[in-house]
Amino acid sequence: MAHYAFLNANNIVTDVIVGIDEDQLIDGISPEEWYGQLRGQKCLRTSYHGNIRVRYAGIGYRYDETRDAFIPPQPYLSWIFNETTLKWDPPVPYPSDGKTYIWNESIQQWAEVEPAP
Repeated sequence: MAHYAFLNANNIVTDVIVGIDEDQLIDGISPEEWYGQLRGQKCLRTSYHGNIRVRYAGIGYRYDETRDAFIPPQPYLSWIFNETTLKWDPPVPYPSDGKTYIWNESIQQWAEVEPAP
């Protein structure tokens, strides 16, 4: 079994399905082409292991043709796109003190999550 992502006209992933292996032909064409024609959308293979197009496609991800990669949505306006990892990085590194934090966009800092009593 293989996984396939469907893209809208803006290269945004609208759906991901499980389909036949990529080496099987349907009516003499590749599964990407066949599924794309069936849905009337561009269809690209994706992989849970991230060995195809950098990472597994998720709904809302953007396909970057130049990088041949699925790019996740920007989680916060302050986060910066890392051209090396193709991920969004916070402007302040995650603390390394072993505690749990969440990002607080209004102050652009990590806020400690208090443990449950």
